[in-house]
Amino acid sequence: MTELILLAVFAALGWLWWDSMQAREAAVRAARTACTAEGLQFLDDTVGIASVKPARNADGRLLLQRAYDFEFSDNGDNRIRGSIVTLGHRVILLNVLTPRPPVSNVISLH
Repeated sequence: MTELILLAVFAALGWLWWDSMQAREAAVRAARTACTAEGLQFLDDTVGIASVKPARNADGRLLLQRAYDFEFSDNGDNRIRGSIVTLGHRVILLNVLTPRPPVSNVISLH
């Protein structure tokens, strides 16, 4: 009986690892595509896991929701943090907001 429980634990850990790799690859593809589309540089060509939690999709199915952080550059001299959230293997949120330069021709009415 102990061997069966141990086998089930190893199978669950193997599934979790495989599922996490699939979600990570989807996040990397999405970050790379978004950076290319916006003319940004996707730095380090990777994403880092920020959180994992159970969540339900639109059909009510329980899946793992993962949040990833990554870095990109708009001019090659800086690092800006972006984020991606996946639900299962689908990307549901992608954030690549670049900071806007300060406006230099502001007119004060005071």
